[in-house]
Amino acid sequence: MQEPGAERRDRKLDLAAHAAWLYYIAGNTQEAIAAKLNVSRQAAQRLIALAVSEKLIKFRLDHPLSECIALAEGLRDKFGLSLCEVVPNDAGSGDTFNGIAVCAASYLETYLATKTPSILAFSSGRTLRSMIEQIPSMEQPQHKIVSIIGNMSHCGRAGRHEVVMHLSDRVGSQAYPVPTPVVATSVEERELLQTQRSFIVVKTLAEQAKVTFVGISHIAWNAPLHENGFINDEEVSQLVELGAVGEIAGWAYDRQGVLLQQGTNSRVASVPLEQPAQRLIIGVAGGEKKAEAILAALRGKLIAGLIVDEAAAQAILAKI
Repeated sequence: MQEPGAERRDRKLDLAAHAAWLYYIAGNTQEAIAAKLNVSRQAAQRLIALAVSEKLIKFRLDHPLSECIALAEGLRDKFGLSLCEVVPNDAGSGDTFNGIAVCAASYLETYLATKTPSILAFSSGRTLRSMIEQIPSMEQPQHKIVSIIGNMSHCGRAGRHEVVMHLSDRVGSQAYPVPTPVVATSVEERELLQTQRSFIVVKTLAEQAKVTFVGISHIAWNAPLHENGFINDEEVSQLVELGAVGEIAGWAYDRQGVLLQQGTNSRVASVPLEQPAQRLIIGVAGGEKKAEAILAALRGKLIAGLIVDEAAAQAILAKI
């Protein structure tokens, strides 16, 4: 049994780590940190100083929070995940992306830093784009950066959160975008697009990826697929009627994580998803509104790893 003094020190280190996260990563003022942790401004200042003196922070926070560890262990055990990280909430900021992006970037950077040539695959979206923004510039031409999803609507409109070309520009790696729209106008068009040599090359590389980072989104009016023009009003309504609750790389699935056989899935021109995932596919997502979509992806074994925020992790575990 842990001594009372040791327990108090652990709790103080937890608070110091939380304060450091809010200050150095989330960009809060000391006054805001004091309010969020319910301590005085002077105490908040001392906690940040303690985090520095105890070397809890380097470039990124180096002391996990005990509450987040417990949530991560619960998710890992329940769903047999290879990797699970839960990052703290930044209450009041309204932005769940930065903390998740920093955590995900730390994993991505370990793959990018290796000298051995690797294939790294990605879907697209705001959270993954935020992850890329955290990666420092480097020259790693030996790697191949591969997309598993197109970045345009069937009428040619480009999405705003493309990942592969942006990452390639930052790290000097070879880029392989998917040369198709997210959803084709017909089954025949999809079949034709996927017989092109350029698509076959990208698909083959994606199937050999050492790791794949994917965003997870809900299916609803003005959700990313709809907002970005990849599917229209009628198509999003049809997906909801078919029971879709989430999507990865354009592929919609139901509450059990089963990929739909109808709706837009018959015309998705992205690289097919494995079910269950046979490789390391890491879902990167957060926010309570995505909890159901993340839970369904876990149930369907569409992902083998997860980087998520505290609010979504709590909501997921409360649903099971």
